[in-house]
Amino acid sequence: MSLPSIPGTSRFVLRNVRTLGHEGLRDIEVAAGCVAGITLAAGGAGVDLAGRIVWPGMVDLHTHLDKGHIWRRAENPDGSFLGARTAVAADRAAHWTAADVSRRFEFALRCAHAHGTVAMRTHIDSLAPQDRISWPVFAEMRAKWAGRIALQGVALIPLEALDDAAYVRELVALLKANDGILGGLVMPMPGLAERLSALLRLAAENGFDLDLHMDETLAAEARSLPLLAQLALECGFEGRIVAGHCCSLSVQPDGELARTLDLVARARIGVVSLPMCNMFLQDRATARTPRMRGVTMIQELAARGIPVAAASDNTRDPFYAYGDHDLLEVYREAVRIAHLDRPFGDWANLVTSTPAELMGLPAGRIQVGAPADLVIFHAREPTELLARPHSDRIVLRAGRVIDTTPPDYAELDAP
Repeated sequence: MSLPSIPGTSRFVLRNVRTLGHEGLRDIEVAAGCVAGITLAAGGAGVDLAGRIVWPGMVDLHTHLDKGHIWRRAENPDGSFLGARTAVAADRAAHWTAADVSRRFEFALRCAHAHGTVAMRTHIDSLAPQDRISWPVFAEMRAKWAGRIALQGVALIPLEALDDAAYVRELVALLKANDGILGGLVMPMPGLAERLSALLRLAAENGFDLDLHMDETLAAEARSLPLLAQLALECGFEGRIVAGHCCSLSVQPDGELARTLDLVARARIGVVSLPMCNMFLQDRATARTPRMRGVTMIQELAARGIPVAAASDNTRDPFYAYGDHDLLEVYREAVRIAHLDRPFGDWANLVTSTPAELMGLPAGRIQVGAPADLVIFHAREPTELLARPHSDRIVLRAGRVIDTTPPDYAELDAP
């Protein structure tokens, strides 16, 4: 049985739907592009979805839209993290003009929009001179896509860049002009505590939130996350902090892990897992099957009350050769990789309400008064939802059905 058609009228009712966080069936009334009511299923006129699953528009907390879709010209030579960084650096130097970044950036947004995403946060390589190229593209895309996908930008820099006072002044001006977020690559290094303290001071003085790549390694001695949490507590940092990856948590001894989670919870740090990219890069060696998954401790984080999300990360670039900015795929792989199925519970919040909260956005929930941004799946239970890619899903934006056809890869070919 195919999905029923949705009327192109200003008022209609979706009958007998399954929504996140509710047992049993609901009816959703849509009027003037918004959710006008959510009630227990009561029968009557409307579109009968016969128990199919309806999600809110999805939220992608951690992406790299400036890097995406360069695989054809910049393959990772050995599948390693270092190989990815080297390949990206060479491609950036050779190709990342405003036109190139813009073409790939918008292609990714079109993919995400077709799949039902309503908000995205992208990290942007922000060392000079690339910062002066990519951030204007971000600003253009944010304005162009307003009302379809809410965009946030994070300045991705090595912490050593904070040693250059002139660059820091330019960075602050850039972020203030674009409502940007301060980010960085955080790994063990000499003087890490001093650099993290400087990063926190810079953020606090300028009202920036922080979104950091943390301990993207399986080295057990990589313990930057608890250091960040301790420093944030000591300085009383009041902004939002999101820590991405946190792969080394998966190899910490139980006692060390417990101490870290306690600090992270007290410091109110949110964590975003990037399961597909981390599985691609971590524990990779030639002619050997990987032994470790490289995925952070999703279940333990959530059990401590720490907000945890899952996101797309890189897409078809040297850091991850696959992906399509489809958060259903991200959720499906997170469930399989991290065993989030005993029970399924509310783990779908990984790609809906939790990332929206960490971004400070009123999205990721189906609630009265909110825009009717909905995704209707041809599935009635979690195993049906996770068994297929659901390319036949129906996506509503403000109560209207949109075209869910992803763009053709040929559009990325150089002009």
